[in-house]
Amino acid sequence: MANAEHSGRAAEAFGATAVGGTRARLRAARLGLWLLAAVLAVRQVALVLTTPSGERLTDLETWVGPAGALHVSGSLYDSTEFTGTPFGGLVLKPLTRSAEQTLGWGWTFGTLLLVVALALIAARALPRPVGRRTALLAAPVAVSLLMVSLPVRNTLWLGQTSIIPVLLVLLGCFVAHGQRAGGVLVGVAAALQPTLLLFVPLLWLTGRRQAAAAGAVTFASATALAWAAMPQDSAAYWVHHLAGVGLGGPADALANQSLHGALLRLGLEGPLEIALFLALGAAVVTLGLRRAVHYARDGQLLLAVGITGCAAIAVSPTAWQHQLLWVLLTVVGRVGTRARDRLVWPVAVVLVMTLPAKMMLPNMAFLHPLRDNVVLLAALAAATAVPFLGRTSPCFRDPVPTPYAPRVPARFAFVPLLPFLRRVLIRPNLLLELLLIRVTYAGYAKVRLAATGGSNEAGRARAEEHGQQILDLERVLHLDIEHAVNHAVVKVGWLRNFFDFYYTSFHFVVPLTVLGLLYWRRPVHYRWARSALGFATLLALVGFWLYPLAPPRLMPDLGIIDTVHGVQDFSQPDYGTLTALTNQYAAMPSLHFGWSLWCGLVIAIIAPKVWMKALGLLHPLFTAAAIVATGNHWILDAAGGAVVVGGGFALTYLLQGPRARTVTAVAEEGAAKEVSSGPPAPEKDRTPS
Repeated sequence: MANAEHSGRAAEAFGATAVGGTRARLRAARLGLWLLAAVLAVRQVALVLTTPSGERLTDLETWVGPAGALHVSGSLYDSTEFTGTPFGGLVLKPLTRSAEQTLGWGWTFGTLLLVVALALIAARALPRPVGRRTALLAAPVAVSLLMVSLPVRNTLWLGQTSIIPVLLVLLGCFVAHGQRAGGVLVGVAAALQPTLLLFVPLLWLTGRRQAAAAGAVTFASATALAWAAMPQDSAAYWVHHLAGVGLGGPADALANQSLHGALLRLGLEGPLEIALFLALGAAVVTLGLRRAVHYARDGQLLLAVGITGCAAIAVSPTAWQHQLLWVLLTVVGRVGTRARDRLVWPVAVVLVMTLPAKMMLPNMAFLHPLRDNVVLLAALAAATAVPFLGRTSPCFRDPVPTPYAPRVPARFAFVPLLPFLRRVLIRPNLLLELLLIRVTYAGYAKVRLAATGGSNEAGRARAEEHGQQILDLERVLHLDIEHAVNHAVVKVGWLRNFFDFYYTSFHFVVPLTVLGLLYWRRPVHYRWARSALGFATLLALVGFWLYPLAPPRLMPDLGIIDTVHGVQDFSQPDYGTLTALTNQYAAMPSLHFGWSLWCGLVIAIIAPKVWMKALGLLHPLFTAAAIVATGNHWILDAAGGAVVVGGGFALTYLLQGPRARTVTAVAEEGAAKEVSSGPPAPEKDRTPS
């Protein structure tokens, strides 16, 4: 009994300690996320307020500028820049006087407070039940996402009022006490942005008929009030411009992410474009409202609000970037029955709403229709197509788990394994993988170019100085063969053409092919190999940043012939077609050689036949010859590439442990030994005498 009591107390104490530790970690995580949100908010405000007055809050100038609506004695639309509703002009015009007096400070901080309020309401509106972790972390995560989103950044930068209608709708749906109060808030939002009238049928169809009636009456009353106070402006907006059509910038501008703008960009115009816009808009509204009602009745009202807002974006004559915040609200929807698919939709939404479209898709002509309308496509997908799970689905809270290999630590016990880099035994979601690879490469290209100050000329002198240092070191080591190899290859036409083709063509093709084959045929090895490549590339970026280096072809007086780009004029150097896209002084380490070495090592490790391993190892040898023969790298650049690849494999091993197949084999071997050794001896037989 004494032992049992002692055991019970120990277990109770252990349980209390575990719960206390969990709470402490949650508090620490919450504090860290709030600090991150605060840093992001301060950064956004600082970017706005430290910019010269003529370059920031440019949309606020439509109110407070010399020709702005605040100073126009006649029609608001005489200012040529004002695009809001007459009611918006009637209500917001007095508020802009304080913005004029404080030179935008009050306006900027007021907008910041509205964004925080919006995030807090959205965090509270998550579908129930909500776990403790989600409840604690949702608010700071929501604030951070809003701060980095393009609509909020544009709103702060331009001095826009687009946060107000979104906040009014959320207040009306989730905060207001009583249906009438909620309906009034929604009606005011619709008076500021007419396509938000779609929320009135949403309220009606979900049983909140008093709210719907109050919203419709409020919208009509506000519009009538504006009409009575400003009949000329109201007639211009509602009759001449058909609820804002043609106001502001050109409707076919890339910033207009509505169906109307997309159709104009596709070359349609006139009655055909109008008819198609109306037909597509009617279909989007019908499908969007039907889906929104379904999810609202399912208890996912925040998702229903986001879907309705996405439909409003699509059918609006103009939906500028600062008005596209509704897409971000749909991040709360859950898609996919398997755990590996659960992140696809939220990651896609966050990327679309935080990164420029050119980072999402490559700059290829056939992809331009997708790239130019990426936010619209996300809104249409959310409103009409994405299969969000209902709360009654067994996978809503508990998706099909991902199988993991048993954890086997690396040989160096002092290096902790990262808990989120466990060995997965199945391939990742392909769409998510492609998104991450594309965005990662776009970020890599930007960082690489920024390593010389954003242009090749910015780091030219320093890079040439480093180039001379490398040449001097190679002379000491008797490795300075670049000039001899380059001129020898130039004299042999077919050899020069071969190395030019190999240099320009195989750099991306071979790594992508290896990754594709691993994903398709060897998913257990895919993640391990991809992680090693990612770590190697990150290490290379550090090298580009710390040590910009001119390649041999860009060293004056060295006499290297640029076989790929042609003869260089060093008074006005022409670096080829990639001058504006990549850093020509990112030579150390050589990722041309590094990526090829990664390919060779992966093939040598995984390929089942000896001839395949040998063929794989030939690729880095040919690449090393090509980068020297074409004058694009020094011999020591290849050595640097080998170092970062070795570092990539080492970091993968240290932080993740052995490869998944090795881990599985170790576990199976241990289980077999345990079975073969029989049951353990009784405790009394194993006790030393």
